[in-house]
Amino acid sequence: MEPIRNKTKQLAKEFIDKGDPFGWFERLYDDANGDEKAVPWADMTVNLNLAEWLERERIRGEGNRAIVVGCGLGDDAEALAQLGFEVTAFDISPTAIAWCQTRFPDSTVSYQVADLFETPMTWQGGFDFVLESYTLQAMPKEVRDRAVPKVAALVKTNGSLLIICRGRSANELAETVPFPLTREELNAFQANGLDEVEFEDYFETGTSARRFRVTYRRS
Repeated sequence: MEPIRNKTKQLAKEFIDKGDPFGWFERLYDDANGDEKAVPWADMTVNLNLAEWLERERIRGEGNRAIVVGCGLGDDAEALAQLGFEVTAFDISPTAIAWCQTRFPDSTVSYQVADLFETPMTWQGGFDFVLESYTLQAMPKEVRDRAVPKVAALVKTNGSLLIICRGRSANELAETVPFPLTREELNAFQANGLDEVEFEDYFETGTSARRFRVTYRRS
């Protein structure tokens, strides 16, 4: 897996350096040619950090609308659909979305190709639950600063947002993809109209990866 991760970091750097911070996603999925082992974050199962939270919080969709930002190969979206959410899941990569549709041909999830910075107006304030897992950490800081308001805008009144990302202290450097976030950076969600409900700072079981898992609500 390490050679794949190193190749991904180099690919991301090449695109970011030439001013195209998102182009590397489509290149990576396209180059994978249907082999999930070539996609370093494709575990082909729901993210364990999400699964633990869903079980602990006893989350039930009950027909509420959910959206998954940067859905990748769709496992998190499918997990939410199984809990009863009406799920929209989007990714900037057409190949990733086609892959989702092939993997889950009978899915109730609405998989769509979309750019976070150009989402449909009907999505603004349209979702009871928003999931952003590992997408912000794939963006350089100057892009991420612009992305935070776009993610926050998806949350409807009384709706919730769950962020799952790599975490770091403010004095630690973030020089390559994935770029760990600081708590101070995540405070930008509060500046965009959301209330922090819970902030978890922990090391993922069996790894040295520091994670932040943060729940917000729009009151």
